[in-house]
Amino acid sequence: MSTDVSGMIECRPGARLWGLDDEDTVWEPGIDLFLLNRGNAYDGLACLFGIRNSFGFRPLAEGRGFPGDASEGLRREFAGYGGPDSVYGTTWVTWAELAAADWQETNASGTRSRASAAGADTDWGRVWSVMRILSEVHEAENVRPVVWFH
Repeated sequence: MSTDVSGMIECRPGARLWGLDDEDTVWEPGIDLFLLNRGNAYDGLACLFGIRNSFGFRPLAEGRGFPGDASEGLRREFAGYGGPDSVYGTTWVTWAELAAADWQETNASGTRSRASAAGADTDWGRVWSVMRILSEVHEAENVRPVVWFH
């Protein structure tokens, strides 16, 4: 049985404008990952999110759950997939965390790097490009993909 990833990139523009404590600083939906994704390479899912991790990667953002401060658009999208009763592995990671990651770190066998599994030259590269551009405007800690699996 195959594993598919779904989700959305969100950003928090109010944080840059008014600060994190302002009531108008909320997450806003950015772009559905479906529009950027061409496949589900399992090594990428493993090194990023710990899904189907027979590769032995140390995942960057495994099992964080659905963020309590998610945008309304993301909540609707998640509910459309059946929510927590119908999907698994829900998690998220900020652009700041991705930018700080050691992309040369390898899996347990030392044969695959994080960059070769999910770096800029993989199908994840389009996602990283969108996130990088959003972070240039809204700052790195205010951009994140939220993902789930089915």
